[in-house]
Amino acid sequence: MGGGQVTDWQGKRVTVAGLGVSGVPAAKVLHERGALVTVVNDGDDERARAQAAELEALGITVRLGDGATLPEGTELIVTAPGWKPDKPLFEAARVAGVPVWGDVELAWRLRGPDAAPWLAVTGTNGKTTTVQMLACILKAAGLRTAAVGNIGVSLLDAVLGEERYDVLAVELSSYQLHWAPSLRAHSAAVLNLAPDHLDWHGSMEAYAADKGRIYEGNRVACVYNVADKATEDLVRAADVEEGCRAVGFTLGAPAPSQLGVVDGILVDRAFVENRQKNAQELAEVSDVNPPAPHNIANALAAAALARAFGVPAAAVRDGLRAFTPDAHRIAHVADIDQVAYVDDSKATNTHAAQASLAAYESIVWIAGGLAKGATFDELVTGAAKRLRGVVLIGADRALIREALARHAPEVPVVDLDRTDTGAMLQAVQEAQRLAAPGDTVLLAPACASMDMFTNYNKRGDAFAEAVRELGAGT
Repeated sequence: MGGGQVTDWQGKRVTVAGLGVSGVPAAKVLHERGALVTVVNDGDDERARAQAAELEALGITVRLGDGATLPEGTELIVTAPGWKPDKPLFEAARVAGVPVWGDVELAWRLRGPDAAPWLAVTGTNGKTTTVQMLACILKAAGLRTAAVGNIGVSLLDAVLGEERYDVLAVELSSYQLHWAPSLRAHSAAVLNLAPDHLDWHGSMEAYAADKGRIYEGNRVACVYNVADKATEDLVRAADVEEGCRAVGFTLGAPAPSQLGVVDGILVDRAFVENRQKNAQELAEVSDVNPPAPHNIANALAAAALARAFGVPAAAVRDGLRAFTPDAHRIAHVADIDQVAYVDDSKATNTHAAQASLAAYESIVWIAGGLAKGATFDELVTGAAKRLRGVVLIGADRALIREALARHAPEVPVVDLDRTDTGAMLQAVQEAQRLAAPGDTVLLAPACASMDMFTNYNKRGDAFAEAVRELGAGT
């Protein structure tokens, strides 16, 4: 089961590693094609048993509570993306010479001969927004498309469903790329690289290498971030098709073969005739929602991929205007007493929080949660001059407090030692007390949410609710 399509699954012994959102559909798809499927799963909880019962009713074998042992006769493993590469199952597969694919690899191999090409996006932050912007631009050009992969429609549904697409806008995580050896996108972008998921990948080098896989075999353009040299290094290291070009995006004026910004206009000097002298206006900065610096970078990356696919300039503008960001991504909640309240609960790591803090001049920052091994010195150093005050919440708030003491000792800090449901309301009240007219109270936690909330959505909802309560009392 090396490269190329696998057309005959009849009787192939396939082990699916993990139930959940990718494992269950993968098991069903393979079973429908005649494969002899065994699903293995570490957990044996109520949800796993319900999923197992559903699959066993179809005739699929399921082993709960043992995800470490390689079932006898296995010819291929299809794994859920979250399973770490150092698991015993994969070591057993390596010794036995059994290939391991992820759900993305499976979808890639199951595509038909006239399948839609993929425009692929990865990066530590901004993936979902960029892919959604890209889908909006492609739709504005009259193309049949969908935002798929790590968001929206599952890739298996997209490649096997009734719907016919001209092109797919594909979000890929580092996990998914790790397990996708034969993926070859039409064009791809790495938006940025910052330490994340290092417990899974083992090192920053391994994490970067998995991100860089997205460029392998690109046909038209490898899109990179001029401000993030690591992304350009990945392009240089990639083995691409003859004639594929490196295309940079920058918040400054673009050089030839780049997209950038000139006098409030997004311009293209990559996909134009005579790149040395000519530039094509694509859209205005005000067409980007919201027009924060990192989101303009997302828009430029989306535009570069669309232009690589031959989309006209007018569709870039129309698509960006049609785009509305998901909740909890720099979402303006309210203005109260000339202070803006902004929810960026999605800023679950320091890199995302850094981008968020850079978007405002004078900030009362609400931060904290689960640090996941992160350090905060660089983040605090970069933001210190913008901070009017800080309100800290969550389990690892002491790490941020210590960084503030080292690098911004003059900034007032309120440390909330509570995790009950009223904690966010108190945080917002304390932030209001610290804020002056013209300031922004910014929830950009730089941490995961699971110490106090089910997920970042619930944390953002709690913030918005607290702001509304504050407004009702004024």
